Amino acid sequence: MRSRIDRTAPAGPAPARSAVVAHAGRPGLRGRPVAGGSDLAPPVRLAESSRPSRAGGASAPRATARPPPHPRPAPGSSQGDPGVNAATRTASRFFKRHPRVGARPGTLVIPDDAPPTTIRMVEDSGAEIREHEVRDLETLRRAFDGGTTTWIDVQGFGDRDRIDAIGSTFGLHPLLLEDVVNVPQRPKVESYGDQVLIIVRMIPVDIAERAEPEQLSLVLGPHYVLTFQERHGHLLAPIRRRIRSRKGAPSGMGADYLAYALVDTVVDAYYPALERIGERLEDLETEVIERPTPEVLGRLHHLKNRLVDLRRGIWPQREALNALVRGDFPAITDPVRIYLRDTHDHCVQTSEVAEMYREMVSGLMNTYLSSVANRTNDVMKVLTIVATIFIPLSFLAGVYGMNFEHMPELHSRWAYPTLWALMVGVAGGMLAFFWRKGWIGPGG
Repeated sequence: MRSRIDRTAPAGPAPARSAVVAHAGRPGLRGRPVAGGSDLAPPVRLAESSRPSRAGGASAPRATARPPPHPRPAPGSSQGDPGVNAATRTASRFFKRHPRVGARPGTLVIPDDAPPTTIRMVEDSGAEIREHEVRDLETLRRAFDGGTTTWIDVQGFGDRDRIDAIGSTFGLHPLLLEDVVNVPQRPKVESYGDQVLIIVRMIPVDIAERAEPEQLSLVLGPHYVLTFQERHGHLLAPIRRRIRSRKGAPSGMGADYLAYALVDTVVDAYYPALERIGERLEDLETEVIERPTPEVLGRLHHLKNRLVDLRRGIWPQREALNALVRGDFPAITDPVRIYLRDTHDHCVQTSEVAEMYREMVSGLMNTYLSSVANRTNDVMKVLTIVATIFIPLSFLAGVYGMNFEHMPELHSRWAYPTLWALMVGVAGGMLAFFWRKGWIGPGG
């Protein structure tokens, strides 16, 4: 972790508050390493929904059998992804996880393939650090009633009873719990009494190839931080290692500083991902000029979709962090606001880089189309030159191929070689003319 996280952490209680904020941002520096090296979340695989059956009726079956459907690529894989619009893919996932029309507010929509719920707790009393897996509600109640800084990490939403138990133990508002479980949600910051909900978008380093972003939800309380992840991952492992090693902050910190360190780790993970996208763009730039094949265009389209995913997460995340810095949140102390301001600056940088890369992809796609058009023009030019040269040659061959009986040239001894000399001369003269005009040769 960077030196900013190694500083002594300001601790402080979190009084109650009220307000609601977080909306959208605008667009991106590159090369900043993420804390903890390669500890990044694994690819998020989305479950494929089955095709809905047609409404049944009494009609007779068709006489001809339907052809088998085209096989779909595996979710999260890069195969077939270039033709898929990232916005449509994420929107479809959102509506599948949205409560039905008429459902009461706070309804949780948990898919059947959701990973099992695991809860890990890290307690920092200053004198010692205890880390263990939570298996009973009594442990959660002690964490809520205790005065030590506690981090409770919840991964997987497959166990609805455990999710509800966490909500009731910590007094989480039903709407807060709905935003946590019904993913994906827009990055935002909201206040619920003495608790602050922070939703950010995590991305794996290999997002350029196949992986999908994942939502991380943080609930900042007076002396605790709850984190919720839809799937099991290791992006937050650097924070655990820092706490275990007790090398300065975040050990001995307050809950607000712990929340900052978690958000900062998520934002820093954008740097290596953008770095990898930049490397892919450099390779594709060479291929677009030298080998503009349809495969290159497909890879460009795929990369553009990845950048759309990034932009959708970075823009509102940028404004959410700005609201967290400037908003009236008593749970966040003034010293921690300074650190959050630095994280917001990093988010602005990544948004500008993502926007720059998106424009580069659009430029490369235009370059690809121009290269293909130029190659087509070159082919058409060659064919046109060949056809133009053969027009007078075909005329001469046609004249002396007519079936007239009296053609004086046909009885001349030198008629045949003379015709060949004339045809070669005409072709050579036309090539020389094209050369002087610059239509062929080095400048053509």
